[in-house]
Amino acid sequence: MRDEVLEFLRQNQGGFVSGQDMSDACHVSRTAIWKHIKALRQKGYKIESYTKRGYRLLEEPDLLSPLAMKQILDTDVFGKRYVYMDTTESTNLEARRLAQQGAEEGTVVVTEEQVAGRGRLSRGWYSPFGKGLWFSIILRPDFAPADAPKCTLMAAVALTKAFHKMGLVDAGIKWPNDILVNGRKLVGILTEMSGSMEEVSHIIMGIGVNVKTKQEELPEELKHIATSLLMEGVDIERTEAFKIILESLEHQYYEILDNGFEDTLNEWRQLSVTLGADIEVRAPGNTYEGVATDIDEDGNLLVRTPDGTIKRIVAGDVSIRSRQ
Repeated sequence: MRDEVLEFLRQNQGGFVSGQDMSDACHVSRTAIWKHIKALRQKGYKIESYTKRGYRLLEEPDLLSPLAMKQILDTDVFGKRYVYMDTTESTNLEARRLAQQGAEEGTVVVTEEQVAGRGRLSRGWYSPFGKGLWFSIILRPDFAPADAPKCTLMAAVALTKAFHKMGLVDAGIKWPNDILVNGRKLVGILTEMSGSMEEVSHIIMGIGVNVKTKQEELPEELKHIATSLLMEGVDIERTEAFKIILESLEHQYYEILDNGFEDTLNEWRQLSVTLGADIEVRAPGNTYEGVATDIDEDGNLLVRTPDGTIKRIVAGDVSIRSRQ
């Protein structure tokens, strides 16, 4: 009902629409219309009202509502089912619940705010209201479970290409799941698989993108390690950024389904800020220093240590010390 009221206002943008006309069309009372107008105002919509003239929409907030995205999103599968929430604990948790209930591939779960956003190793992810893109996508690929971790690399490639399209050409990938700009974190990716040794039931691809956050709004512990599109000079509406990102993710995903991972891994190499750098790797039970030389066909990081040994890193935290 609220979407119908909003659509009435949009269709008469710049002009007034009477409460009576809306109540007649929606088959509800004028009091109900007023309550929906009040709720829209609380969400940031600027709506004028005058006795005997009605309501006029002046300005819309930058919300990721289904109606706003439906008007601009050009995808075949991603976002055709679009689950939108003002706030949630974690979009990955919500997407997992939906996937277990049989939600179709390409289902997008997005929220304006996460109160318990998660990154790798169960770390928290700062997800304030209206400042970023906090979302998860349900995938049901027909490939081996061993290939599932490479979806993180696929997502990183798609996101980095999307940022380049927005004009942020300094964005690059840090293995395994971060996108950095000048050493600061712009994006985190958390990929979780459910299935057996033989087949993938579903993959939840969780992504957090800092879009509108300002330097002074970051928690103290993040001020020197995080960034946002706005902080990097890209002042873009979140809806437009989301459109570009979802379209890029869908294109890259169907590229790997149609042609395998080889081309995407080569793109990852080209977009990486890890390869060729002096790094420290904190892996389970060990810490290594060396030069990141490549990734293998499974997406694992290859590191040449000072004694010339090549270490294959399946999981771990990477700190980039310098570029060669």
